[in-house]
Amino acid sequence: MGLDEAFRRERIARVSDNASNGPLLECSGRFLVESIRAAYSYNFEWLSRPIIQYPQDIVAMQELIWQVKPDLIIETGVAHGGSVIMTASMLALLDYCDAVQEGQTLVPRATRRRVLGIDIDIRPHNRAAIEAHPMAHHIETIQGSSVAPEVVAQVHAIAKSHERILVCLDSNHTHEHVLAELEAYAPLVSLNSYCVVFDTVIEQLPRDVFPDRPWAPGNNPMTAVQRFLSMLQEGRVVAADGEQLRFEADSSIDHKLLISVAPHGYLRRVG
Repeated sequence: MGLDEAFRRERIARVSDNASNGPLLECSGRFLVESIRAAYSYNFEWLSRPIIQYPQDIVAMQELIWQVKPDLIIETGVAHGGSVIMTASMLALLDYCDAVQEGQTLVPRATRRRVLGIDIDIRPHNRAAIEAHPMAHHIETIQGSSVAPEVVAQVHAIAKSHERILVCLDSNHTHEHVLAELEAYAPLVSLNSYCVVFDTVIEQLPRDVFPDRPWAPGNNPMTAVQRFLSMLQEGRVVAADGEQLRFEADSSIDHKLLISVAPHGYLRRVG
């Protein structure tokens, strides 16, 4: 067994042990609650644009993109653009690595790989910053409600020309809205890829953390994920490729990150 394989097995064992490490889980849980109160996730940038995410979730997305190698990433929620620029930069790295493996010295600017960002309100200054960014050639945006029939139809039409699709849901966090997004976009996820549902952590937080928002414990992305997974067990959802759709929450990501706004939200398509 080589050194890399030994290290990989040691890491798997460490991550697995995290699930039963009471003091570690208690500390990470306390940090998560207090850091959410302090708006910690608003403190970071990716390639000069604000990215409203925890560093752990950013790293997890990087790992998933490298693993899946998608040619289309669908993201609901654009905000300042940091997240779509981060995922676009990963797609640019995939293009670069493809070029190197093919013996090229230049990476073609034209690419099939792209991020499709959807938001009900892409403010003009954010749109201008995204369009002026060097990663812009990997990004396409749609302004409109992510659950509006015309927007869903437009996304599905774009998805037809792509093979490996990854979905990230991070817009309105109410149960009704996220469940509608899951019904609209989870069927587009390709086999062994992921639908990542952010802010499932709301279910685990004190009710007073978001006093001015419509979501709260009992009405949030976690409850939507739970309902959607039960719908899949009932056989009520078919994937865009015609297969019976099945997802499972990738608990190994939760155990690895410990601090994440998406516990039980990293959904891997397994059927």
